[in-house]
Amino acid sequence: MVFNIPIYVEIIIDRLEEKGFDAYIVGGSVRDILIGRDPSDFDVTTDALPEEIEEIFKDFTTLEVGKKFGTVVVVQDEGIVEVTTFRADGEYIDGRRPEKVYFSKNILDDLSRRDFTINAMAYNKKIGVIDYFNGKEDLEKKTIRAVGNPHERMREDYLRIMRAIRFAAQLEFSIDDSTFESCKLYSEHIATISIERIREEFFKILLSKTPSYGIRLMKDIGVLDIILPEMIKAIGFDQHNPHHDKDVFEHILCVLDKTSPNLHLRLAALFHDIGKPYTLTIDEKGVGHFYGHDKLGAKMAKEILQRWKAPNELVEKVRLLIYKHMTQHANLKEKGLKKLLSIFGEDEIFTLLELQKADRSCSNEEADIKDLLEREGKIKDIIENKEVYEKNQLAINGYDVIELGYKQGKIIGEILDYLLEKVLEKPELNDKKKLIEIIKEKFKLN
Repeated sequence: MVFNIPIYVEIIIDRLEEKGFDAYIVGGSVRDILIGRDPSDFDVTTDALPEEIEEIFKDFTTLEVGKKFGTVVVVQDEGIVEVTTFRADGEYIDGRRPEKVYFSKNILDDLSRRDFTINAMAYNKKIGVIDYFNGKEDLEKKTIRAVGNPHERMREDYLRIMRAIRFAAQLEFSIDDSTFESCKLYSEHIATISIERIREEFFKILLSKTPSYGIRLMKDIGVLDIILPEMIKAIGFDQHNPHHDKDVFEHILCVLDKTSPNLHLRLAALFHDIGKPYTLTIDEKGVGHFYGHDKLGAKMAKEILQRWKAPNELVEKVRLLIYKHMTQHANLKEKGLKKLLSIFGEDEIFTLLELQKADRSCSNEEADIKDLLEREGKIKDIIENKEVYEKNQLAINGYDVIELGYKQGKIIGEILDYLLEKVLEKPELNDKKKLIEIIKEKFKLN
């Protein structure tokens, strides 16, 4: 295996070694190189103490972000590297962080405190891979296994339960039996972890190649009902509808897997039918209907994401996609498509269509998305032909209306809204002279 380590990382290791210290890349970067992936970042571990690290790199920009825990961040134009002293952790008293850390001169101490065997390897050019816990073997077996006693690892940091699920989902690995049982045993303690940290892991699970795998693991381990209790009612929920051959939960997971790894799209897929178990009505023929589930789902998604302290922009994007996902069944003419385009914009309209195509495809084996593909083509034509679908594309603007003698205020918006409606119906009206005639005819000056 060839370890192509970036020069900016090699500089750090070389300088530490020149000063008589041991230094290695460690953790996720070693794992990723061994499985043929490009690491997203590099961490270095060393027997140099934090003060010694700062002295060695005094001609660099350094940040004391985690100096208390032995970490000094070394900044270079090409990238930043966290350089951390070998350490052993003291007792974990809150299920999240050690009460104390003890600096060490032994790499084994440092690797022993890490979460999973695949993350407990180190490497440098002189020695090669250091692998005390058979991480390479677990990579080959595609297994997530805790370092040492899995009960101890989970009790130390309950977030490791979510991390086990996340790594399994991202790498498409299985969780070994003893580690799985420990995750399950301590799953209720996930409730003690900050929602921001849980959200970070959950979003990474959603962005994995097959997110349904991670969601199923969350369900089986027992954390789904803690993090997302609103989803539990969907599990096994019969839709009583001939157009659906899956229960609500299985349908949701199918839609998730059929969407591209775009966070707000994946979240919309996850929540798009979350309102169904709360809106079921059955008609005289025994057929189930879910009137208003899109509106309720949008409301529920907003509340859940706000509970998770997600950014407002993300919350609104997800809410709108869910709120409008049932427009797939509307027989929209060109005017209706333009209104939808006005609501979503030229990028997000195709995100909506992707959600709708996935939703339709996952309803049953005979599902047909031909009409949605035709709709997609019509929307592309509207955009390419630069047809008007929002007010700022009109051949007249608010200043023009004011120059006609209308006072600033609510009336200006009303006039432009009216003009847009007319142009949506008849695109040929988008001419300044024609629009002025329409204004004078409809809106009389006092």
